[in-house]
Amino acid sequence: MVARVIPVDPFDLVIFGGTGDLARRKILPGLYRRFRDGQMPAEARMIGAARSDMTAEAYRELARSALEDHVAAERRDPETVARFLGQLGYVAIDVHGDKGWLDLADAMRPGHVQAFYFSVAPGLFGTLAEKLHDHKVAGPDARIVVEKPFGHDLGSARTLNATLAAHFDEHQIYRIDHYLGKETVQNLMAVRFANMLFEPLWNAQFVDHVQITVAETVGVGGRGSYYDGSGAMRDMVQNHIMQLLCLIAMEPPNRFEPDAVRDEKLKVIRALDPVAPGDIVRGQYVPTNGTPGYLEDAGNPDSRTESYVAMKVHVSNWRWKGTPFYLRTGKRLRARSSEIAVTFREPPHSIFGESERWAENVLIIRLQPNEGIKLKVMIKEPGPGGMRLVNVPLDMSFADALGEGGNDIPDAYERLIMDVIRGNQTLFMRGDEVDAAWAWTDPVIAAWQERGDRPVPYDAGTSGPEDALMLMHRDGRRWREIRP
Repeated sequence: MVARVIPVDPFDLVIFGGTGDLARRKILPGLYRRFRDGQMPAEARMIGAARSDMTAEAYRELARSALEDHVAAERRDPETVARFLGQLGYVAIDVHGDKGWLDLADAMRPGHVQAFYFSVAPGLFGTLAEKLHDHKVAGPDARIVVEKPFGHDLGSARTLNATLAAHFDEHQIYRIDHYLGKETVQNLMAVRFANMLFEPLWNAQFVDHVQITVAETVGVGGRGSYYDGSGAMRDMVQNHIMQLLCLIAMEPPNRFEPDAVRDEKLKVIRALDPVAPGDIVRGQYVPTNGTPGYLEDAGNPDSRTESYVAMKVHVSNWRWKGTPFYLRTGKRLRARSSEIAVTFREPPHSIFGESERWAENVLIIRLQPNEGIKLKVMIKEPGPGGMRLVNVPLDMSFADALGEGGNDIPDAYERLIMDVIRGNQTLFMRGDEVDAAWAWTDPVIAAWQERGDRPVPYDAGTSGPEDALMLMHRDGRRWREIRP
């Protein structure tokens, strides 16, 4: 099955921070793949903007190098690469001064979609918004794309939102969370709302619990100084995991439209109970078999920042009252794995007798690696000798189920940037969502800071702290094993 490609309208996309790491790793390669698949019109233009003095030709060579590093060789035929590079331009910009802004304004073409990607430090978001407005670079329908973090706490998030709102309307602001661009995350909505099979069971009466795991094998590495001021709670739970929780728990929107979807997500965040101290575990990886520990990576020998967090949360509404959601994320764990596991309750009565051990029905939505969906069900074990039950998976990996199209799933950034060009905000966070997420997160962080809690240590290459296992065991449950 080959995916349908729907071309977008002609556009001018300016990438502030166009020479930076995110642009080289994700944005430029993603744009090339969309170009290669025929989604970009020949009139599209992409303009890198950064403080470095370089010519447009030098920027094209930087982009060529980025494609060589981050796009598979079989997808880089010289003719396609040359045509893509021909649509790139560059303007040297002084964010705090006036240099380059008139040149950028002159490069904008009337009658084309205008988008501005803020691939820069969050402290520059407000300045860029102001400069775009003051120098009349952005037209009345222009769109801006801002990367996380959307503030450091509720106060800073509100300040940032107010700064952006002074120059752009909410419908022009695209707060990008790349997790929402993953194919499987969107398929979660399709599984729930396009099939009668699951939605009638999607409530506390039939669901025992839900697990959301985002595990990484890497440490904080070169991000040590940033991460030490953030931690797993701010870096992952407040945004990525919160969004996954919302998609799992939200009510069906009346239609698949931006505000309808985001209204339902906001209701979930506002229904979250405060987290009790005993329902959260914070961890910090320690040196193991030559691998440096968090303190060494962060360069702070007395850091109390968590590299791991596990918690039990409750959504207090009619659909989910009594069904716990277990969330965990961490660095230097056993394997890189992101998944959502919905575990259903046991049948009220077994007709097969006590000798036949029942195993849970679990719907597993795997985000990375090997995106796909798996449903574990009970069947009869083949062979004679009576009714013996066995738990087996009904497994659908995208690569197997969709053939060639499943092996070439667009990267999250590709999909989200094209949604910006289309003007579709469904997969982007709204300002009140960000506020609500911080309003729930801030008290959790403040509580452990007031107690002076230190994260518990865990060895690199494991599943995390032992205390996190007890978080589940005391409820008679267990975490799913973290596997590659």
